[in-house]
Amino acid sequence: MAQIIDHIPTDQSETILCCYVNVTSKMQIVRITNIRDWYFERVVFPGQRLMFEALPQAQLEIHTGMMASAILSDTISCARLVVDPEESAPWEQQMSVNSQAEQPAAVSAGS
Repeated sequence: MAQIIDHIPTDQSETILCCYVNVTSKMQIVRITNIRDWYFERVVFPGQRLMFEALPQAQLEIHTGMMASAILSDTISCARLVVDPEESAPWEQQMSVNSQAEQPAAVSAGS
């Protein structure tokens, strides 16, 4: 997964693929600030899934709040958010099964 903005420092070789889901009804700002020479910050809307690469020792800060203010509501180790890239295929399969189930069934004219 390429991150065009805010590249992970080049002296770090081991990265992990992470996934965070905002299950609240509020907008969140997520940040990683504990990695030297790297700053990661993204806005995550309610129900949105954020996939990103990080270092195993990174800590994801979750800031929740309104437009003018936000409070640090949680800090999660990125090691707990690890996703196996090989296991992302079942998500895609599940999404295609759901989209096929939502399509209306064909009705014959003779019925």
